[in-house]
Amino acid sequence: ALFGVDAEHGETGRSDSIMIMTIDKSNKVIKLTSLMRDSYVYIADHGSDKLCHAYAYGGPELAIKTINQNFSLNISDFASVNFTTMPEIIDAIGGVEIDVKDYEVKEIPGIDFPGTHVLSGDEALAYSRIRYSGNGDYERTDRQRTVLAQIFNKISSAGALKFSGYVSKLLPLVETSLSNTQILKLGTEVLSQGGLSFEQKRFPEEEYSSGLTIKGIWYLDFDKEVTSEHIADFIFNNK
Repeated sequence: ALFGVDAEHGETGRSDSIMIMTIDKSNKVIKLTSLMRDSYVYIADHGSDKLCHAYAYGGPELAIKTINQNFSLNISDFASVNFTTMPEIIDAIGGVEIDVKDYEVKEIPGIDFPGTHVLSGDEALAYSRIRYSGNGDYERTDRQRTVLAQIFNKISSAGALKFSGYVSKLLPLVETSLSNTQILKLGTEVLSQGGLSFEQKRFPEEEYSSGLTIKGIWYLDFDKEVTSEHIADFIFNNK
């Protein structure tokens, strides 16, 4: 599980960005699956609430438990990045190349025209947090996956030999259940394969979800059974 946390480094806040990363080495595919932050889910000991609140209530442990219970998954590991440290990570790799659309320009300080830009850390953070332009929060998750994919492309293009240097530089900025040794082993295995492709989706899908307002607060209600089946199909069955 990958979490982008809306808090200062070292503090616990809501997980504004929630993704599942799957590495399918046999098919040479990395899959990024976004879960909508406003999804109306059950959180143990807290009742029904927005998915993003699970992290604030109980950190990555409760967030993972909530994902597993509501989407029929069995995730055990995680990596979390606070939004205050995300710019440092992107600047450390020299920025990310992003195709900025015309309606996104006004949302990114320092960008004056649409087209392909190498965004700095602060610019990439602003880009990934755009919420009210385009297709709202749905498109926002697309931007977040785009930034993550570009980070991977930048690191993978440097090659497996330089990977350990990136790990030692960036790992202090990330909270994770994985050890340095596990990350180095996994990353080296993946990067040495070459020819990896990216596939990405977001859930719940629009046709199986709808807005729900309770006491003036908006939630994204959805068909849990169908959504869980579709996530399993995408991640495990290559559908």
